[in-house]
Amino acid sequence: MFYVMPNYLTVDSQSQVKPISWKEKFAIAAKGSFDPYEFTVVGIVAGIRQAENSSPAFGQGMEGYAKRYGAAFADQVDGNIMVGGVFPTILKVDPRYFQLGRGSFLHRFGYAINRIFIARTDSGNHMFNVSEFAGNATAIAISNVYYPADDRSFSSSLSDWGTQMGLDAFGNELKEFWPDIHRYLQARHERHLQKQQRKASD
Repeated sequence: MFYVMPNYLTVDSQSQVKPISWKEKFAIAAKGSFDPYEFTVVGIVAGIRQAENSSPAFGQGMEGYAKRYGAAFADQVDGNIMVGGVFPTILKVDPRYFQLGRGSFLHRFGYAINRIFIARTDSGNHMFNVSEFAGNATAIAISNVYYPADDRSFSSSLSDWGTQMGLDAFGNELKEFWPDIHRYLQARHERHLQKQQRKASD
């Protein structure tokens, strides 16, 4: 998406897609975790946390930044593997986002939001999205192992869980509307080229 963001988990809901195996679920989760774009994003997140002096026990300087980078990267991998691999495999759920791509803006916006709550099973049915809720919760529980003891509390974990759920909902919106944005940008680029060609021919 936006020519740089990985988008391995989006498919057209109207297309006839086969269920994916547990190996494919883990492979897609790994691709999303280790895409070159993600290393940059993690670096930015670590920089923001350093500037805010979050997790003060990590310290400052290059050593503090390295610790924050490692923790942020581990957070990302944990979340992707749990939400996209472990729980979908156990529960036989398809971790992909099935893009609606039709209807009014509000209808599609609501659809993207409620995919946080509704999952598609490997057999094509629907169920409550346990993978999203439990997967993120498990990833945050794991993170307590490598974050400083002073940063471990139920309230901070709950806050992190809510933030991650919000980010995943926002990600669904990007997945839903990226094709529309792409078409708009492409049409705008083509109009710009046509304008330049007309100027050149005058």
